[in-house]
Amino acid sequence: MIYVCKFLLRIYFAAAYRLKYEGLKNIPKKTAVIYVSNHRTYADPPLVGARARGKLAFMAKEELFKNPLFAWLIRSLGAFPVARGKGDTGVLDTAVERLEKGHSLMIFPEGTRSKDGKVGRGHSGAAVIAARSGKMMIPVGIVFGEKLKFRSKVTVKYGEPIMTQDYVEISDTPNPRQLVKLKNRYMADIKRLVEGEPESAAAEEKTDE
Repeated sequence: MIYVCKFLLRIYFAAAYRLKYEGLKNIPKKTAVIYVSNHRTYADPPLVGARARGKLAFMAKEELFKNPLFAWLIRSLGAFPVARGKGDTGVLDTAVERLEKGHSLMIFPEGTRSKDGKVGRGHSGAAVIAARSGKMMIPVGIVFGEKLKFRSKVTVKYGEPIMTQDYVEISDTPNPRQLVKLKNRYMADIKRLVEGEPESAAAEEKTDE
């Protein structure tokens, strides 16, 4: 069913937006990965997932599962519930289990939608899951104007893979300092994809030239 949904989503998005995908070559073909993306609208999960390879899992707030029919639909698409603000540690176990079964995972580390389009600080939950699973991470940037509307120009950028083991030791109890380093790396990559190179870096490149 998920492959049918992906096909239908591509048709819908092609009609609804002036949509462009960049960096598809950065997505590995035969392994599960962790997509970490900025978050602006409710359309973000399908925008990222429409071109993701293989089966996909993602977290959804538990309120969305109250309607039985809608709960069945999003579960069939790979969603599993998370109780936000309640210290739901079981969701981390579920995420790791999905990755071990070969499902890629989609996470929005900012934890909430950005109102101004800028990338926030982010949380380390994605880093914990990566450290426990050992899976590589793919930073994603979703870029559009002030509001997402019919025929908006939308660009979804998949960045270069981040090898988790370059930053943390793979363990069920990862080192907190290493987690911070990994979090800082993927948040910096997301910010670069969305907002471009920092002015200081751009100035250095011109100086080198």
